[in-house]
Amino acid sequence: MNPWDNLHKVIKEPIVSFGEIEITPAILLTATLIILIAYGISRMLQRMLRRNVFEQIHLHKGSQSAICRLLHIIIMCVGVFIAIEYTGINLTTLAAVSAVLLVGIGLGLQTITHNFISGLIMLFERPVQEGDFVEVNGVKGSVRAVNAYSTKVETLDRVTIIVPNSKFLSENVTNWSFQDSKVRIHASVGVSYGADVELVAETLLEVGRAHPEVLSDPEPQMQFLGFGDSSLTFDLLVWIENPTRHYFVISDLNFAIVRAFRERNITIPFPQRDLHFQSVDPALLATISQETNGKG
Repeated sequence: MNPWDNLHKVIKEPIVSFGEIEITPAILLTATLIILIAYGISRMLQRMLRRNVFEQIHLHKGSQSAICRLLHIIIMCVGVFIAIEYTGINLTTLAAVSAVLLVGIGLGLQTITHNFISGLIMLFERPVQEGDFVEVNGVKGSVRAVNAYSTKVETLDRVTIIVPNSKFLSENVTNWSFQDSKVRIHASVGVSYGADVELVAETLLEVGRAHPEVLSDPEPQMQFLGFGDSSLTFDLLVWIENPTRHYFVISDLNFAIVRAFRERNITIPFPQRDLHFQSVDPALLATISQETNGKG
């Protein structure tokens, strides 16, 4: 017998039967091929959109990823449905069976379902996008990817934290890059009570304007916060473009403030505490002295 005839016979031989439905290797291979084709179409369309559309209209990277991910989900769902229909399985029956199965394992999938639905909401509302600098659940860093169930956040230490999507909807989230990436930072300092406050204000503003990462619009500002226990407290307010540089710019400003104050003889005082001794009864001191000498 011709080997091709044997191969044809093997791939046409049913391996699974559901009533009148017979699943053969040929049907499985064809269904798999349909899904792979759908995957290939999805990847091709995403590349075309990124190169020919998104770059032309300068669409935000987060919006690009959201559109591509939604497109991928739709195309893959269509591919899976076509593959199932090709096998001859009735989708209505499959939906009924799936509903029964989901009821049975629903409790175990609550967290996964919650995170998946949260991911879909994030795709449409886009409160958090790739590239945003956020703080959620005690984690602060840049969003690297918004996936179906979780979001990857890279901290300033270059450590990637996997945060469930539900955290972005159920907890307070600080998005430092939402709508506008510019942020204002504070550099507070105390000076001695004898310092020239006008000179202090002028020095702080000069330090703020001199930093290369500080924006000129809005321009740096200075506030005289009040009178501390041992110092007059001032606050330098500056704006920067990149929120991830927040701590580094504050460090640079602190160094520059110390140098500028030393050059202009502006004193940053040490914390001071006044100790008050109450008068003690001489008779009590004599009693304590006698007891101490008696033990010695």
